[in-house]
Amino acid sequence: MAICSTKFVFLLFLLSAIPIAYLISLELATPPTHVYHYHSSGWFRECAKWDHLNSRFLVSFLEGGVAQLSLPKGGDDSTVTVLEELTVIKDVDLAGNGSLGIVVDHQRNRLLVVSADVIGNKYGALAAYDLSTWQRLFLTHLSGPSDGKSFADDVAVDAEGNAYVTDAQGGKLWKVGVDGKFLSIIKNPLFTPKEWYKNLVGLNGIVYHPDGYLIVIHTFSGNLFKIDLASGEEVKLVKVVGGPLTFGDGLELVSPTKLVVAGTTARLVESSDGWETASVAATFSGPKHRLATSATVKDGKVYLSHLLGMGYPKKKHAIVEAVFSA
Repeated sequence: MAICSTKFVFLLFLLSAIPIAYLISLELATPPTHVYHYHSSGWFRECAKWDHLNSRFLVSFLEGGVAQLSLPKGGDDSTVTVLEELTVIKDVDLAGNGSLGIVVDHQRNRLLVVSADVIGNKYGALAAYDLSTWQRLFLTHLSGPSDGKSFADDVAVDAEGNAYVTDAQGGKLWKVGVDGKFLSIIKNPLFTPKEWYKNLVGLNGIVYHPDGYLIVIHTFSGNLFKIDLASGEEVKLVKVVGGPLTFGDGLELVSPTKLVVAGTTARLVESSDGWETASVAATFSGPKHRLATSATVKDGKVYLSHLLGMGYPKKKHAIVEAVFSA
């Protein structure tokens, strides 16, 4: 019996050592593209966006809050090794809520941050902060525990400063005015697939197109939607050749005709007809064990932010350049 127990323990040790050894090998491997590594106190970092006017990445915490990763001004970051995270937003009254999608609104010198009931199940909300002083400009409640199934996830801002927040569980979008006033809810039957399992994670990444419409990804179905704000918020399903874009997460426009869909395999999607139709032009697979959740553009290059940090006591996170290939 003792021998069997010893063998069993040894077998468990071997089985656990295999994935650990694999992860270590992945971490030690030389990355094929450029990577910004940064140290953090937390395991999970949800979204990163490049703030070109202030030469920094802004990163949201799944446990709540936002940090900046400053780079040398002037564009020369060749000597950068590992960046250090500096917390700039940590609201006491939002403790227990996670910070998810963020968008930099340079026109109004502010950062919009989605607050979601990840841990404390408080409420979903949208907050805005001044990019210079980090003073909170408004906090708009979107949902609470009594409002049924909902999960505020990502955000985009239009030319007038209105914000649109995706609901990953409730199949809708919330619209919030430039001053933080709650305006309306956008719903459509297309947002809710018939298969129940495709609604486990629904509307997720969102971007505003300069031609006046929104592009939104539905994660589990892989559907891509175009919402025309000038035509009564008309919703259309974008026909994607090479789709569906299953498990797509954060979105980022590279140009009016090119869109990046973050995910374990990131996809570069192109359209030549105003996003009535589109096609997957190329893909990129980065460090899969870290889980890419958002995309941003820095100096014309696409970077993917990854959810998981590695190491202890400091956790090392990665923002990886995505070089796409057909």
